[in-house]
Amino acid sequence: MSDALLSASHLTKRFGARTAVDGISFEIHRGESVGFLGPNGAGKTTTFSMITGLIRPDSGQVSVGGHPLVSDTDPVKRRLGLVPQDLALYEDLDARRNLEFFAAIQGVGSRDMPAAIDSALRFVGLLERSADRVATFSGGMKRRLNLAAALLHDPDILLLDEPTVGVDPQSRNAVFDNIAALRARGKTLLYTTHYMEEVERLCDRVIVIDHGRIVADDTLSALRHRAGTAADLRVVLDCPPAEPALEILRTLAAVRSVAFDGTTLHVGLRSISTGAGEVLSRLETLGLGVRSFSAEPPNLEAVFLLLTGRSLRDA
Repeated sequence: MSDALLSASHLTKRFGARTAVDGISFEIHRGESVGFLGPNGAGKTTTFSMITGLIRPDSGQVSVGGHPLVSDTDPVKRRLGLVPQDLALYEDLDARRNLEFFAAIQGVGSRDMPAAIDSALRFVGLLERSADRVATFSGGMKRRLNLAAALLHDPDILLLDEPTVGVDPQSRNAVFDNIAALRARGKTLLYTTHYMEEVERLCDRVIVIDHGRIVADDTLSALRHRAGTAADLRVVLDCPPAEPALEILRTLAAVRSVAFDGTTLHVGLRSISTGAGEVLSRLETLGLGVRSFSAEPPNLEAVFLLLTGRSLRDA
């Protein structure tokens, strides 16, 4: 018998003729922090909805702590905490009354509720704003309150669906710090994000889903190893290249991506051993002078492109 805290077995969900999730299986163990990545429309939110019982799979099974999740009201759901992508807050109520509502529906007793609410507000740095209407909060503060609502019943597993989306960098870092602190507490985390640096800093493992199917499930180091001799070539040019020159570079066999940010040419290479020389030689024939260049191992974004052929933000 598996000792997984959360497991999905052959989950499938169709919407009419479209198969959103196509027979995926995975396990997450206690204390793991797992990134669940995929392009928009890959099936991430549908999978989260099946895990939390919000929608029923057409086939397959979700188990929490070895106990199958059989209905929307299954008591085993109390071990889960969901931070949805869309804010689930009542803006006309203050922060404390919002959390009182969510604590009640999560089964937190009246005796334990004040302490649970204070603890959650303190954790996300909003205790001093507990009496303020949510409508007066910034986007980042609402995201943090959304996280607090999922913590009230002290769940074993937190499902975070793009918890930092749509906020300014400072607020995003505050939410990110909260997530890192949850990991330090030993919470089990499964979350989606469009920010690769979060995954690289926070995750033990990454599951990549594309077109409703899992295309990779491994540690970060193992995923990078899949890229083999791939590399990111950075070239500082004497002058900006014209778009036709960039298109010529994109046709080279060793090149998987080309971009220019105003100062530096970024070329994703399938192989550093053959690609670097080919690119530099072609730049010379195009009349583009090279001031300097460097090559780095592929980051997670590059590995993702190799696995799916698409950017994480592509639909």
